[in-house]
Amino acid sequence: MKSFVSNISNREFDIHEMVLGEDLRKSILEFIKKEHPDFNENSKMSLSELNFFREQYISEFLSKEVSELNELEKTVDKALGDKPSLLYGLEEKTQDYTFGQRVADKVAEFGGSWTFIISFVVFLILWIITNVFFLLNKGFDPFPFILLNLILSCIAALQAPVIMMSQNRQEEKDRERAKNDYMINIKSELEIRMLHEKIDHLIMHQEEALIELQKVQIDMMNDILKHVKK
Repeated sequence: MKSFVSNISNREFDIHEMVLGEDLRKSILEFIKKEHPDFNENSKMSLSELNFFREQYISEFLSKEVSELNELEKTVDKALGDKPSLLYGLEEKTQDYTFGQRVADKVAEFGGSWTFIISFVVFLILWIITNVFFLLNKGFDPFPFILLNLILSCIAALQAPVIMMSQNRQEEKDRERAKNDYMINIKSELEIRMLHEKIDHLIMHQEEALIELQKVQIDMMNDILKHVKK
């Protein structure tokens, strides 16, 4: 019975089991060369050895694909959770306000509330009733209530600039928020583009690798069929 010596294991096999390096697919041949650098197109190996390397090739391919998917998941997580929200940092700047700025905000908040309106209406009614009915228009501010008009003018003169201070600062805060929103939109767009490129690259790579993998599996099936027929 004719036989040959394998260049992989240096063992003797039946001649019907012989496979030449030139008959192998390039991907399998390159894979075998990683472990056996001297193996080339003119080298010989057995079919059982070839099937062993094919199984290793398929196993390594699947492990590599799982690893690439895990890396993609890590990239997505990092892109989404790399930095805290810029708007959160903007809200935290409130604690840096000076005492005067905080007072201006409180005055503006109180001056634009129903509490202020109702309280001031009650104050005006009590002022008028006290001077007209209790003091018979001979009290500290008889009709036409000049002192009351002076107080109202002073309150209006002081309240208006304070409210404007608060409004100006709110406008600055809104502009800063709009700027941060713009930055967040740019960041999101760049991350989405990056993820699309990675996914496209991964899909193209998978398609090419799967085709090569199917070819290897077809070769294995053909060899099995030939062996069964024999």
